[in-house]
Amino acid sequence: MSDTMIHVSPSVDTSQGIIPTKKQKSNRKKKQFLKKMKYLKGKGCFQDDSHQRRNNEHNQASKQNGRFSRPAPSPMTTNRRSSPQSNPSSSGVDLSVGRSSEASTSSFNPLSITFTVTNESSHTKPNQPVNTKTTATLSCASKSNARKLSTPAGNPIKYLAIDCEMVGAGPKGSISQLARCSIVSYDGDVIYDKFIKPSMYVTDFRTRWSGIRPRDLSKATPFAQARQEILRLLMGKIVIGHAIHNDFKALSYTHPAALTRDTSKIPLLNLKAGFGEKECASLKRLTKAIFNRDIQTGRKGHSSVEDAKATMELYKVVEEEWESTLASTS
Repeated sequence: MSDTMIHVSPSVDTSQGIIPTKKQKSNRKKKQFLKKMKYLKGKGCFQDDSHQRRNNEHNQASKQNGRFSRPAPSPMTTNRRSSPQSNPSSSGVDLSVGRSSEASTSSFNPLSITFTVTNESSHTKPNQPVNTKTTATLSCASKSNARKLSTPAGNPIKYLAIDCEMVGAGPKGSISQLARCSIVSYDGDVIYDKFIKPSMYVTDFRTRWSGIRPRDLSKATPFAQARQEILRLLMGKIVIGHAIHNDFKALSYTHPAALTRDTSKIPLLNLKAGFGEKECASLKRLTKAIFNRDIQTGRKGHSSVEDAKATMELYKVVEEEWESTLASTS
């Protein structure tokens, strides 16, 4: 950006001692002013009125869009009695004229004209830059909230469903030993599913019910290690299971009663299935009655993943009413 200052100061010929009249002074000033205006116009500093109006409208629109911080210029006007003034136009010319009072005829002060020429290449930055960080943060925050899960009872991350499959050890396989454990999330996603090698020698694999075969345990996770992994997942969670006391017994573990939900002991679920209120219905019967879906079919035995998912689905059927009942009685 470059500024050019032109100062015009007309001289008065006082060598002859002739004081010009008021009319002569006015004519002389007018001629000098028109001469300078003609000079500037020849240099391309001024444009025609129609182009000036278009530039003014463009500048006004730019101001509304936040591109300029200065107001749009107004067209230059010339008044015979008052000194001509103009705001900066699209060419960047600032014309200001100062003149002394004409009331006194005994003294004469010369006319002073100052021009400021500004290059068109300069642009004014907005007063306040757009804060894109805040917008991005809010956007990210909005997307993050949209992904959050919500349930009537509370935070779904706290809910897990578990199912275990056991094999037999000891005489005639009478001692149940943990051989597989599956845990699913509130949405039914599998977060743990491993075959577990019992600490005792297996005498009955109970394949018809457990689905466990000898080859499944050849490279299985040792019981002590698996138990540690499982208890770490269950800690502080609301654990759901069907006849869940059997699963906890196989783990040699006791979970807090306030955080335990047993779908085999929910009167409301039995009523929805059409069973007796105090009846202890099997997981297979409840799933068939409520969802009209068969589980634990075929000769391959049970799947602990399938059973854990069915248990979570049954819980969600009565979740809101059951949790409200538990809250009112606690």
